[in-house]
Amino acid sequence: MKKTIWKSIGAILGGFIAGTLLTVAADFTMQSLGLLDMERFKSASPGIVLIVTIYRFVFSIAGCFIVASLAPANPMRHAMILGWIGLGLSLTGSVFMWDQAAAWYNMAVILMAIPSAWIGGKLFLWMRAKNNTTN
Repeated sequence: MKKTIWKSIGAILGGFIAGTLLTVAADFTMQSLGLLDMERFKSASPGIVLIVTIYRFVFSIAGCFIVASLAPANPMRHAMILGWIGLGLSLTGSVFMWDQAAAWYNMAVILMAIPSAWIGGKLFLWMRAKNNTTN
């Protein structure tokens, strides 16, 4: 039982770290290209903020997919746990940094936490089922 709990924690941490690293790398790349200044994120063009929102959504899906793939059992539950953690972090971040970004961005980050977890988990289950039927 204890071994499974540690595997579950590891799976959730693995997905969280992967999604975070992808996001940080993309943010860094956008800054390096001169497309984004995180210090002045609120004044960034809506198009750039939309791009940031989209890649964060995609990377959240990827992180939840990774959680599901690493889960010792119940992959969807593990993906959703990361989604709920993401929701909590998004709410907290938005409360403390509300004035650092456009309101629509803050709301989008909050609203995409659970759907991205569901999509990531379902995508893993779909791919696993597809691989099982072709083998």
